[in-house]
Amino acid sequence: MTSGTVVVTGFGPFGTHAENPSADVVRALGADPGVDAGVRLVTEVLPTSFARATARVRELVAEHEPVVLLALGLAEDRTVLTVERVGVNLVDARIPDVDDDRPVDVPVRPGGPDAHLATIDVRSAIAAARGAGVEATTSASAGLFVCNAVLYTALDAAREAGADTVAGFVHLPPAGHLPVGDATRAVRAIVSALTPGAP
Repeated sequence: MTSGTVVVTGFGPFGTHAENPSADVVRALGADPGVDAGVRLVTEVLPTSFARATARVRELVAEHEPVVLLALGLAEDRTVLTVERVGVNLVDARIPDVDDDRPVDVPVRPGGPDAHLATIDVRSAIAAARGAGVEATTSASAGLFVCNAVLYTALDAAREAGADTVAGFVHLPPAGHLPVGDATRAVRAIVSALTPGAP
């Protein structure tokens, strides 16, 4: 029995970060999914670009109609894995993205709702990460950079399509606080916990 398609995205390098642990986790999942039987896992590393990342997320929702879309990103100032609760319709970039775009005080989608609440089961995601031996907590802000734009767009696209997709965002701390192997184990556990039919 097929549980459905799960899409997991990460981001490539940006700013002063030549490496991004979210990309490393996505590549590890792609090479060795380790998820429940019946789950089709689609992984992709997105450019840290407002225009290109949000456009691609909309395409992923349309192409795959996933049951779960889980986006990952780097939170350079955090020390534990955090599961975001809300994506806001606002961009206020403190640094340029990889396309040298630095929008200030503009909406992610003009005319869109002010915010979308994450539709994944945030508590289940946290419990799954902790069950995998990784400390995790909730966060009420995905920031105002590309991470938030992708979270908002994933939720917005799923709602517009009338899809059953649940979407959410997980911020990873730098690898010095959470090694990539541990982060990968936690994300695998989260994916399993969020997939319909999971125990």
